[in-house]
Amino acid sequence: MSRNRTKFVGNSRPFASIYNALLIQVSRLDLSLSPSVTIAKLKAHEFTKGDIVYLFHAAAAVFWLYIMEKPAYPIKLVIPMLFTIGLLVPLTGQFLLPAIPVLAWVLTYYSSRFLPASSRPPISVTVLPTLETVLYGANISDILTRFTHPVLDVVAWLPYGILHFSLPVVVSIILWLFAPRPALQYWASAFGYLNLAGVVCQILFPCAPPWYELIYGLTPANYGMPGSAAGLARIDALFGGTGYQTTFSGAPVPFGAFPSLHSACATIEALFISHFFPSYTRYVWAYVAVLYWATMYLAHHYLIDVVAGASLAVLFFHLFMPESLRNLEYHPISSNGAARGRTKYEIYDLEDRRRNRGIRPESPDSLSSGRRSLTLDGDSQDITVSYGGIMSPNPPDSAAPLILPSPLPREVRTWKGVVGPVPDKQAHRHTASIASLIRADDRVEGGWSPVSTKGFVFPPGKRLNAAAKPPPPQDH
Repeated sequence: MSRNRTKFVGNSRPFASIYNALLIQVSRLDLSLSPSVTIAKLKAHEFTKGDIVYLFHAAAAVFWLYIMEKPAYPIKLVIPMLFTIGLLVPLTGQFLLPAIPVLAWVLTYYSSRFLPASSRPPISVTVLPTLETVLYGANISDILTRFTHPVLDVVAWLPYGILHFSLPVVVSIILWLFAPRPALQYWASAFGYLNLAGVVCQILFPCAPPWYELIYGLTPANYGMPGSAAGLARIDALFGGTGYQTTFSGAPVPFGAFPSLHSACATIEALFISHFFPSYTRYVWAYVAVLYWATMYLAHHYLIDVVAGASLAVLFFHLFMPESLRNLEYHPISSNGAARGRTKYEIYDLEDRRRNRGIRPESPDSLSSGRRSLTLDGDSQDITVSYGGIMSPNPPDSAAPLILPSPLPREVRTWKGVVGPVPDKQAHRHTASIASLIRADDRVEGGWSPVSTKGFVFPPGKRLNAAAKPPPPQDH
């Protein structure tokens, strides 16, 4: 009796690719339920300086659990007990250990509501709108909230009130299935510490959001004031509910406008997707742009909050990126998996430093290995699984057509050793470029130069004329 053999090709159908990737990732999991396995690994572990961060998390957890009032003592002791058991069991510990930064952020955010008001910093009401006006010339959030419409409310609600809470889970699953193995732990660290830093900043520097200015003006705020759903209250009215108003009125950090963690989360999600799956770059950044607008349209953040959150996301994205994930090569999606795309080194005619170290990017050991396989042998069936990750489309052959010669004046082109036709002065008279600053007299002829030829000319005329003359013949 012949054994059944089933083969899946990942690039043939999207659902087959997901199924095959799921089989491979599940086969890599540690399914043991014995705590002795974890204890043995802990005894064999060589502690380094980087492990000090776990002492920091332990001390912070003790503090936040101590001030936590709901649930009360001793019920709240169930939280560290369940967490410790989860770490000891290998099946759950392999997920909980990388998720410690995310769990630390959730604990900090929830328990911050129990901080006594007397020990909290004063709430700033005027700093953000003042900076908004100084930096951008107007209160952008106030301008965007002047015109509202039910269609715009729904467009803003989807990314701000729905996708913001669901996309982190979706990104985690995608990275677990299709990205290189260190990507998921990298995502957990960058995402968790980003939100943890944002919440700590909101606690130490509390600022009133735009909805406070719309409701209370610039009067002083206190921690006894409830939060507001602001523009999301129109969504409650549209669907006949009070969910958002109830949630935001009891928010642990009602005065956490700066920085915007909505914009920070969306930015770091887009950075991860565009880094590991560049063919989806335009779509994720379109979502980010809509969410940036939604945060201000719904009167929850100023523009400076959005900029600060996005900048914080970029910082943590590069700060926690492992060296092995910095330079990834992507291959075009191909039905037969035979074609290999040009790398960024080939596109821009750069030298690949890895080849100098004897590493071939196309080798099976590299991160760019396009296809992977898994064989599951059993008594009745032999399943061979191969799949390819989500990859980028064919890049352009070269960036050379995008590079045009600089329209420099004749003397400057001769001075720089450039040969070829020289465009007319009218072609660059109204271009405020470095080339126009080099010859100040050309700008004076156009009647718009603030630089006087009597006081300043660069390069000096004598040196320029001397460089333009051909060198005298040498006697042999």
